[in-house]
Amino acid sequence: MKVNAVFEGGGVKGIALAGAVSAAEKQGIEFHQVAGTSSGSIIASLIAAGYSGEETRKLVEQTPFSSFLKRSWIFERPKIIGPAARLFIKKGLYSGEALEYWIYQLLEQKGIRTFGDLKPNQLRIIASDITLGRLLVLPDDIANYGIDPQKFLVARAIRMSTSIPYFFDPVIIRKPVSMRKKNETFQSMSIYIVDGALLSNFPLWLFDKQYENNMEKMIPTLGFQLVGKTQAMPNEIYGPLSMFRAMFSTMLEAHDERYIEEHNRFRTIKIPTLGVRATQFEITPEESGKLYQSGYTSAEVFFNKWKLSDYENNFKQYMSRKK
Repeated sequence: MKVNAVFEGGGVKGIALAGAVSAAEKQGIEFHQVAGTSSGSIIASLIAAGYSGEETRKLVEQTPFSSFLKRSWIFERPKIIGPAARLFIKKGLYSGEALEYWIYQLLEQKGIRTFGDLKPNQLRIIASDITLGRLLVLPDDIANYGIDPQKFLVARAIRMSTSIPYFFDPVIIRKPVSMRKKNETFQSMSIYIVDGALLSNFPLWLFDKQYENNMEKMIPTLGFQLVGKTQAMPNEIYGPLSMFRAMFSTMLEAHDERYIEEHNRFRTIKIPTLGVRATQFEITPEESGKLYQSGYTSAEVFFNKWKLSDYENNFKQYMSRKK
């Protein structure tokens, strides 16, 4: 059976999403259109590219997530410049280039480079334009910046969506001529794009509009949400740098406890994240395996109880309330 899927972001906790995908496939689920924010965009893109849940599991097991946290040698030595200076200059502690290159290679192995290599509307990725204060649904919204959506790199969209503020560098693009003001400075032409979680970490609404007046062709949309409190480890704050890290770490973790409206519970798979933090890039293989299993078990339980007829009734009621 075909479903649309929306994957919530959650940093390294996204490992649990891979487990849920495996369980869904074992239940005969075929993913039609997929969307995601932050780490959810990684899982969504791998599905769209044709990776199975089992393949995704192996990729997760083989990936040293700490390798994404690389800085130039000059920023590694506090006596020369140090992390605080890098944050001031680059607007992030780490570049994010290693993550982008990693996902680019994985997608390229399946023949996917740009959104034009995918089916129309097969993949949508959420990012945040903090310069203009806009939620971006990629690839379509990139056209507003003078960039052809079909030629836009999927890996670059993922880089945008996973750029945790102050942790990874924002992705900077230039304003198109049509948006520039007379005598505008070069600096003011920069548009900063960061993690989609800032504006919509769980865009469960994304596919609803296409069925608003076409209920007979409705394909179920299921949300894969990461839930659960993180371990009780306080953020140590001893200066501006640590304060920024604590602030945005708190912002990301807060999404895990967000309230899901009752009328959306029928299409939300809740996955416990076992106390793992979003930015816990030094995660152990054992913790990674437990996260994966948590996702697998949660999805298995959900689909064992799930009925298409119940979904259709609930969705019709939900859409009628929105009118």
